Amino acid sequence: MGMPLANERFADEQLEQLGEYVRAHLGDWMSDWLTESSLAKPPVVYEIELRERMVRLEEELKNQRDLMKQGFDLMERRFQAVDKRFEDANKRFESVDKHFEDANKRFEAMDKHFENVNRRFESVDKYFENVNKRFEDVNNRFEDVNKRFEDVNNRFEDMNKRFEAMDKRFDTLTQRVDKFMIWSFGTTMGAALMVIAVLKIWI
Repeated sequence: MGMPLANERFADEQLEQLGEYVRAHLGDWMSDWLTESSLAKPPVVYEIELRERMVRLEEELKNQRDLMKQGFDLMERRFQAVDKRFEDANKRFESVDKHFEDANKRFEAMDKHFENVNRRFESVDKYFENVNKRFEDVNNRFEDVNKRFEDVNNRFEDMNKRFEAMDKRFDTLTQRVDKFMIWSFGTTMGAALMVIAVLKIWI
């Protein structure tokens, strides 16, 4: 949230400086241009050319608006794609959580089973050797489970790295779009101020 607000304030400051500069020099520019044009051409031809230039300027402004709209539509589609990816990631995390819950239930069931086995050990000493072998098998299974959890952790680390790379890409994209918006808006405002100044001079 901090970066867009800073960019908006920076864009506003640039637009204000651009507007002040155009207002300060527009009169001189227009007077020089009108003087040169009016001395070289008849009034009727000059008026026709001026109208044609105004029409071209309006078309350029319209094209700038269309480009800005296309940029906004593209950003919206990309944000929707990002939201969908986050939703898919959340579903995967929920599935993993459910898997862990099932594993915990199995471990609880195994603990109850071990309690029953311990009770049997207290009553039957002859089965200690067999039970020790069973515990060794169980330990091997736990080692396999630990290895599986390590694999899952490694996968989560890889996923985190991918999300960090995606964040960097979207930060770069946001910076590019901000620069494009500032440039387009500055160009549009400069052209609009020139049109308004010309209209005021003729009116």
